[in-house]
Amino acid sequence: MSKPGIEDVGVYIPAGRQSNESRKAQFGIDDAFLEQKIGVRNAARKAASEDTSDLCLEAFRALTEKRAIDAGSISCVVVVTQNPDARLPHVSAILHGKLGLREDCACFDISLGCSGYVHGLSIILAFMEAHSLSTGLLFTADPYSKIVDPEDKNTSLLFGDAATVTLIGTNPVFHAGPFSFGTIGKEQMELSCPSNGRLSMNGHAIFNFAAKSVPIDLDRVLAKAGLDRDEVDRFLLHQGSKYIVDTIAKRAKLDSGKVPFDIAEYGNTVSSSIPILLEKQLAPAAGNIFVLSGFGVGLAYASAVLRRVL
Repeated sequence: MSKPGIEDVGVYIPAGRQSNESRKAQFGIDDAFLEQKIGVRNAARKAASEDTSDLCLEAFRALTEKRAIDAGSISCVVVVTQNPDARLPHVSAILHGKLGLREDCACFDISLGCSGYVHGLSIILAFMEAHSLSTGLLFTADPYSKIVDPEDKNTSLLFGDAATVTLIGTNPVFHAGPFSFGTIGKEQMELSCPSNGRLSMNGHAIFNFAAKSVPIDLDRVLAKAGLDRDEVDRFLLHQGSKYIVDTIAKRAKLDSGKVPFDIAEYGNTVSSSIPILLEKQLAPAAGNIFVLSGFGVGLAYASAVLRRVL
């Protein structure tokens, strides 16, 4: 059996929006802060009736609008989320039931945030290859509107809701690897959801963590792959904020034209931000070699190289 890789990506961004423009007076901010610091004019918000599994289902529907998928062929479902429907059961089991998948289908969740897509990609690819599975689905969905305090300037303006699904199969557009990972667990409380159920973020500490750790990790994964920066067509960085993406690009000495930023109309979607970018890069004209890098909750970071299958 051929080595599994990325075949396609489906994306769902809810239609609801919270306007940051209308909240400038409330938080004492100006246009420069919105445009140059966070880079978010409107944050996507799920409907009150939508839960995490519902967002995933919508992402799957978006995928099926692009290509036919035989539900009977799916042998693995992995969901990256830290905001599930409930404590029990896992979201992947809920999706298994709603999608009517076959019984001999592996389903499990991964509790990771902003680095979760890269971690999840490594896990599902290795799992499928180890067990000779041909078709899998990697979902991401972290609706932070569940845990954001609407009065908190540090988080309320920044985070948006979304979900994605990546189709993993044996006729891929991209193969992935090598990967690189890291964690600074002693600083994990700088981005957390304590017992009050509300998200708490030390923006300054998170910025310093990402600005220091991510360029080092990018160097590491490029060295593992035997690549120079100029050989990479796109660097798809987690869309933490405009300022952090710009800072990482500068400190890592990346060509800014190769580092897209695209969250002005929906916000930081946590584990979904990288696959949302990736979905727009599937066409051959986008290039052949991409580097992914996610960073955030944990404090964890992860990077990977994607190579187009020519």
